Amino acid sequence: MAASSNSSLSGSSVSSDAEEYQPPIWKSYLYQLQQEAPRPKRIICPREVENRPKYYGREFHGIISREQADELLGGVEGAYILRESQRQPGCYTLALRFGNQTLNYRLFHDGKHFVGEKRFESIHDLVTDGLITLYIETKAAEYISKMTTNPIYEHIGYATLLREKVSRRLSRSKNEPRKTNVTHEEHTAVEKVHTFRGPHWCEYCANFMWGLIAQGVRCSDCGLNVHKQCSKHVPNDCQPDLKRIKKVYCCDLTTLVKAHNTQRPMVVDICIREIEARGLKSEGLYRVSGFTEHIEDVKMAFDRDGEKADISANVYPDINIITGALKLYFRDLPIPVITYDTYSKFIDAAKISNADERLEAVHEVLMLLPPAHYETLRYLMIHLKKVTMNEKDNFMNAENLGIVFGPTLMRPPEDSTLTTLHDMRYQKLIVQILIENEDVLF
Repeated sequence: MAASSNSSLSGSSVSSDAEEYQPPIWKSYLYQLQQEAPRPKRIICPREVENRPKYYGREFHGIISREQADELLGGVEGAYILRESQRQPGCYTLALRFGNQTLNYRLFHDGKHFVGEKRFESIHDLVTDGLITLYIETKAAEYISKMTTNPIYEHIGYATLLREKVSRRLSRSKNEPRKTNVTHEEHTAVEKVHTFRGPHWCEYCANFMWGLIAQGVRCSDCGLNVHKQCSKHVPNDCQPDLKRIKKVYCCDLTTLVKAHNTQRPMVVDICIREIEARGLKSEGLYRVSGFTEHIEDVKMAFDRDGEKADISANVYPDINIITGALKLYFRDLPIPVITYDTYSKFIDAAKISNADERLEAVHEVLMLLPPAHYETLRYLMIHLKKVTMNEKDNFMNAENLGIVFGPTLMRPPEDSTLTTLHDMRYQKLIVQILIENEDVLF
């Protein structure tokens, strides 16, 4: 998304034709303010400070008073230092110059730095984000308080299918049997604080989402991105609009199936059908890699043509290209098939030594998966069970497939190489258990 070239602070572009989607005009005022915010200026201590915490740098000045800190900052906007409290040794303070005064914040560290809810990898990022927030909330307090009064939400696509769904439900004959489908149950959307990479605008009020991290919330179902305060005004029973789904890969799984009104992502169905039609006996199935360039071609075909993508043997005779494209789809999901919320519960279940208790624990955690994730995992496990039934030809048993699909289907919430390496054997075991017991677990 890009900001409007002019500072259009009211309204949005709405098509008079409901069938012709018109992108809104994103409001640039808050973006401009973020660009104007003071930049952090680290005041370095000229001497080596004894007992300096290892997670602080040379901006740490040891035990000094507020008055001394104020003098060191020299009245420079954005200047900051860290100090240890004179009154409470072992407690640390961020002294920051903003608005012609020195602000003091109690500073904490638990692996990341924080003074409030947000947690940062570095002090520099913490101060940068703080200065942006202070500047915008000082300059635009009244503007921010009125952001929700002229929403664009009704016009940007997410609401259109919801309105159509309600209309169809009201007009449906009483005698018409109601279809039941686990994937399309009405639900309460789950919104999570999210860090957006690069400039993002709120899809409720069209205003810029300011800050370095945790700038807003994202709906885990439809992918709607909004300010935290705007999220209170968004309906819970959201439904994504197919017109806004521009690709298949890298799209939230639930968003994709709801937009296409399917049980599972069509890429999963199409790839598995092709693999079962001509590849179950292929040696090293899923373990052997296809050419990366050809796998990318398949990805582009799905993104461009959707369910009409041609992945037949005439176009891609090597079945490993199709298996590679399926694995890439799972790896590219923003939320893995085994979701971040359930990851630790699955790992804990894998650590249970008693086989029966472990199986029961895995089953309980499966019930916590969102419907689309559960259905996709169920369908994949049925397929992988068929792969193991051809082990004498393809040499792929449940354990081998667990090694391949463990890190593909589940990733730890925190981006930690150490955690990933430590959990690999449990990831493998979970997938192995799911394959071997798919008829019991699903």
